[in-house]
Amino acid sequence: MKLIDRKKQHNKDSTRKTSIIFVCEIVVAAFFVLLNYVAFIMYPSKNEQVKIGSTYMTMNNSFYPVLNEQIANYVENHHGRLYNRDPALIVNKQVEELHSFIRQGVKAIIINPVDGNSMKIQNALRLAKKKGIKIIIVDSQMKSADYADCTILSDNYRAGQLCAEHLLAHKNAAKILLLEHYSAYSANNRIQGFTDTIKKSPKAGNFHIVGKINTYGQSEIALPLVEKAIKKGPKFNTIMALNDQAAVGALAAIDEVNLKRQIDVYSVDGSENMKKLLGVNHNAIATSAQTPVNIGKTAVKVAYKLINGQKVPKKIILPVYLITNKNINHYNVLGWQ
Repeated sequence: MKLIDRKKQHNKDSTRKTSIIFVCEIVVAAFFVLLNYVAFIMYPSKNEQVKIGSTYMTMNNSFYPVLNEQIANYVENHHGRLYNRDPALIVNKQVEELHSFIRQGVKAIIINPVDGNSMKIQNALRLAKKKGIKIIIVDSQMKSADYADCTILSDNYRAGQLCAEHLLAHKNAAKILLLEHYSAYSANNRIQGFTDTIKKSPKAGNFHIVGKINTYGQSEIALPLVEKAIKKGPKFNTIMALNDQAAVGALAAIDEVNLKRQIDVYSVDGSENMKKLLGVNHNAIATSAQTPVNIGKTAVKVAYKLINGQKVPKKIILPVYLITNKNINHYNVLGWQ
């Protein structure tokens, strides 16, 4: 009997210990659940999926898809969500996109404005700013920088300077046609850098701007307008284009009319299309290369820093360099840099 009683007592003690261990495990598990809940309430930004909106003046330019790809990859790797939209050069459409981003609850907006002077875009950015959304402007500027937390640009003025310096070094005179995009600050800065450098040169009297065309930086717009200019005058022997898209359209126009005389074409970007032409088209002279890869990587890192409450510079300017028909073999012609 005593042996049986001891076994019963031992079983009771084992059951009691097991129950105590089980209760302790429940208490510990409950504590960690409560701790995680408190952390979620106290620090929601570290637990919520980060949403970012991106909109560029057009996706009909390989520069912007490449730029956006860097942002998309970074956001995906950080388990966030990117909303990308294409306003197709339409101000009202971009304004609608900005309001959509606000409704989606994004933490940051990365924007290349269709029109840097647009009050509609500016007002939409002001509303986003009031909602606590961080604003990062890329590859251009707004007339007012009040609502931008950071503006990230290539050195657009220097890009124009590089083209002018090359022209001045290789020609003693030129009649120049400018291909512009009047509403884009980046384009204006490039053209300004070009024309300022020409004006300051001792040879300035031999270099004349004979015409200006607003191409919106699009090949399909530049082609017929440049073709018309070649046929109807005034006569020119040099083209300075705001970007490679317009330059490619101009080169196509020159080929279309089967022009025998030389027209030197300069531009800004360093795109795959222009780099390929530098090697084979005698009219393609040089392009000031920028890097959408670096702009995209910089923009998304800045966005996350701002979201996390870190300080960033108000403006970040990235360097440019000149690729010519003489040094093209030193560069990769497949894709952007």
